[in-house]
Amino acid sequence: MKDFIQLLFRLVPPYKRNVALNVLNNILSTLFSLFSFALIIPILEILFGLQENTYDQFQSLQGLSFNDMAEAIKHNFYYYITHTVETQGGGVTLLLLGGFLVVMTFFKSLFMFMASANMITIRTGVLRDLRFAIFEKITQLSLSFFSEEKKGDIMARMSGDVNEVEQSVMNSLDMVFKNLIMILVYFTTMLILSWQLTVFVLFLLPIAGVLLGRVSKQLKKPSREAQAQWGDLLSQIEETLTGLRIIKAFNAEKKIATRFSKQNETLRRTSRKIARRQQLAHPLSEFLGTGIIAIVVWFGGSLILNNEAVISAPTFIYYLIIFYSIIGPAKSFSQAWYSIQKGLASMERIDKILKAENNIRDPKEPKHINQFQEGIRFEHVHFRYQTEPVLTDIYLEIPKGSTVALVGASGSGKSTMVDLISRFYDVNEGSIRLDNIDIRDIPVHELRQLMGNVNQEAILFNDSFFNNIAFGMENATLEQVMEAAKIANAHDFIVATENGYDSNIGDRGSKLSGGQRQRLSIARAVLKNPPILILDEATSALDTESEKLVQEALENLMKNRTTIVIAHRLSTIKNADLICVLQEGKIIERGNHETLIQQNGVFKRLYDLQNF
Repeated sequence: MKDFIQLLFRLVPPYKRNVALNVLNNILSTLFSLFSFALIIPILEILFGLQENTYDQFQSLQGLSFNDMAEAIKHNFYYYITHTVETQGGGVTLLLLGGFLVVMTFFKSLFMFMASANMITIRTGVLRDLRFAIFEKITQLSLSFFSEEKKGDIMARMSGDVNEVEQSVMNSLDMVFKNLIMILVYFTTMLILSWQLTVFVLFLLPIAGVLLGRVSKQLKKPSREAQAQWGDLLSQIEETLTGLRIIKAFNAEKKIATRFSKQNETLRRTSRKIARRQQLAHPLSEFLGTGIIAIVVWFGGSLILNNEAVISAPTFIYYLIIFYSIIGPAKSFSQAWYSIQKGLASMERIDKILKAENNIRDPKEPKHINQFQEGIRFEHVHFRYQTEPVLTDIYLEIPKGSTVALVGASGSGKSTMVDLISRFYDVNEGSIRLDNIDIRDIPVHELRQLMGNVNQEAILFNDSFFNNIAFGMENATLEQVMEAAKIANAHDFIVATENGYDSNIGDRGSKLSGGQRQRLSIARAVLKNPPILILDEATSALDTESEKLVQEALENLMKNRTTIVIAHRLSTIKNADLICVLQEGKIIERGNHETLIQQNGVFKRLYDLQNF
């Protein structure tokens, strides 16, 4: 219960007005329901001659206290019924009571609908807010969070877990509010009718509550396990779709299918366990409720038969009707509570994203940099992802306007160095300074605004050419986009498409060749016009013809910029001002191309191997 209340205080506050209206409408609906049930008393007492009192005159309500006024209203109602029976007959009286019942039911249904309408506003609004909060958090978290999480599991939390919160918590919220109000109002009425009988009932209810509560508590853990297993299953699907070409090439279809089948069966067993316990709520609550009603009928009936009861027989029947009416809301409440336990388990998984710490933060006292003027300097930088060191004691100066190339074997730390410049990660020791300012003292947005990236794999979006080139640039004009495309040698193939710059490029640019995707990525960097350019193996995956076009585009882009190049093809960096050779996270050689060749070291060996 505590977790559920905390969840409500987190999600519902923006919709306090709708919550208040929902509660009010539920109260009114329940009161009209009580009024319609109350008709059983005059019907039994007057129509069947069980009422011994006489109601021979109408009483005025003026000047009466609250209790006297209630008694006078009851008296006048009975007077009107008695008078109608005497003058019009029992049939007309039944017709009038039936009409009164219809009116009460109309208002009951009207307020019930209005309560549901308010709850729909709350439910859809909360789910919209929750989806946006997750998506926004994902875009803000550092890359280190995603390196430790499975992509499929994150997708499961955004889809399956959010849907579970909607189905289990938000759909049950209406039942919880409505049924809780009904239970409270009905129970208060039972106390007014006979507090002695109600106290007797209170001794029986905790037994049912304990039994239902024990089953409910056992639902949360397997629900959490099921959602985690669903995340693993999504991860397998994502890996299979990504690696389908390799799976077929190595005839591994059966192996992959067997692995998926095992995980699928594990999920089925957990889901079966959850469903069985959830379905236990209805029969168990119905059995316990019927048993309690039978005991109350025996106890109250015995008192009436022995002339020891504090209420009349018709009122006792009304009492039983109200008590029986509590069983339905109680059963729905218990079923809703079972569903809520599943939803809370999903919310715990969602909170792993929402409450994840982002270690890349803006400084409390930022130092703003409006223009890049001097250069970049690595000062004895040490970095590790978990425990193994990736970079060790890196010292490097990159003057403004120079081109610095990073070379070395895979895993030597080249990409990590450029990731640290953009603050995708923060250094563990030492510092990286831009214009002699520690980059951790510069607001992240300002820092990254100074940089443009062209990666080995062109990251494009399922959108038009125009929107991909103008990505992240507000108010970019078509003329500016076209000029950037011309510099990147992309304009000709764009205008050759059916809709030109409005043509869709497909999922991840699937309608384009590798060289076209890369030139589109370069055009995006050209439009941003950053003073610092980072090229991460931008031509390594291209054929010779495409590489020539892309290399020409890159040279156009690199003019008058500070450029950091990661390259495997050493022939592409002959003109670099400085080449740094990395090995096991350390710079072991540095100098221009001619100097490194003359040193006859690691760079010379790599260069000779590529030429050979």
